[in-house]
Amino acid sequence: MKELRRFRYFKVAAENGSFRRAAKVLGLQESTISRAIRDLEDELGASLFHRHVGGVSLTVAGESFLQRTRIVLQQVDDVARDISAVGRCERGRINVGILSSLASGFLVELLTAFGRDHAGVRIDLSDGHPRDHVAAIRQLGLDVTFVTGTRDWEDCETEKLWSEKVFVVLPQGHEMAHTSVVEWSDLEAETFIVSDEAPGPEIRDYLTRRLADLGHYPCVQPCKLGRHNLLSLVALGHGLTVTTEATTASSVPGIVYRPIASEVLPFSAVWSPRNANPALRRLLSMARQMSNAVVS
Repeated sequence: MKELRRFRYFKVAAENGSFRRAAKVLGLQESTISRAIRDLEDELGASLFHRHVGGVSLTVAGESFLQRTRIVLQQVDDVARDISAVGRCERGRINVGILSSLASGFLVELLTAFGRDHAGVRIDLSDGHPRDHVAAIRQLGLDVTFVTGTRDWEDCETEKLWSEKVFVVLPQGHEMAHTSVVEWSDLEAETFIVSDEAPGPEIRDYLTRRLADLGHYPCVQPCKLGRHNLLSLVALGHGLTVTTEATTASSVPGIVYRPIASEVLPFSAVWSPRNANPALRRLLSMARQMSNAVVS
């Protein structure tokens, strides 16, 4: 930084033809400018200015040095502007882990609003299991992940942001398709299908916990299918599945969504307290504002 100050003093003095005028432009003492340039000349081993009564003029070495100095200072200014833009969230990137569907709901509204307000920030989304996402959070490979539940994760910050109703997905011909609300006790004898991909394993654990409370261990069959194809399999009568409210915006022929009585699933953000990404702070701030608006 000391060298950069000298470069700037030299450039202003060269452009003004006077140490006195340079000092006035920079708001410094003339002696400060003169001493800094003399030190610079000593380090370079060459005189940069001819000194005379009316001011200063560049030597041959000074003219060459001025060209390079302008390039260096321009590059430094460009870098400073880029860094400042990142700090203001005008540029940058944020890596987000997701589990919930982006068909509708809180998360898609949050990411849409963030993208609108910070169009220069790239949003990279990653599907995956919460354990893998949290491991990436600790290594700063992900900036934030959104998971179900409110559990604490070691070395991470966690904050509940929103909740969604839980729905059972039924084929149109199923007898419960004609009811408005389904009870867990209605599902005891049903066969469920879940994806091997996230959030399938979490859904399987969720089903097991809920139905085990009724004294019944559910029949849950894993499938090597993504979320959308899994819903098509439900339509074909291969079993039921459960999903959250956001996913119900997806229209798939042959299925219906029915809410499970009084079943609500909380969603939380998880991030590392060591993460200094300005875009993360902006996203979390926006998420809190949206969450508070929903509560109020």
